[in-house]
Amino acid sequence: MSNIQIIVVEDSPTQAQEIAFRLSEHDIDVMIATDGPQALRLIEEMQPHLVVLDVNLPSMSGLQVCKRLKRDERTAHIPVVMFTAADRTEDILAGMEAGALDYIPKDHFAAENLLATLQRLGLVRGGNV
Repeated sequence: MSNIQIIVVEDSPTQAQEIAFRLSEHDIDVMIATDGPQALRLIEEMQPHLVVLDVNLPSMSGLQVCKRLKRDERTAHIPVVMFTAADRTEDILAGMEAGALDYIPKDHFAAENLLATLQRLGLVRGGNV
């Protein structure tokens, strides 16, 4: 599979590059946005297959971005995966209520969990993650 486009919304350049590198190993084109307003513009323009969205962003939270995407008929169909250090039960529930398809805590298994979600969506093939 190729030409899969994912937008990663992450304000930490190190984490954004790490996610992008892991996804690019699976022939996924990755664009990075560092804040909510930039993410909204990029998502509307690119119409990616998936958005990987951090919750804690400058100027606008990931939850606010997700809610805006789900309210807009041009972007409501795009799956959103919350990818964040905020991993309390109430954080997860807030993410799902905002419209996220999945909620992945940033921990030792985060990259593997993200790839497993992409496999479930048919965006990457099964096998080595």
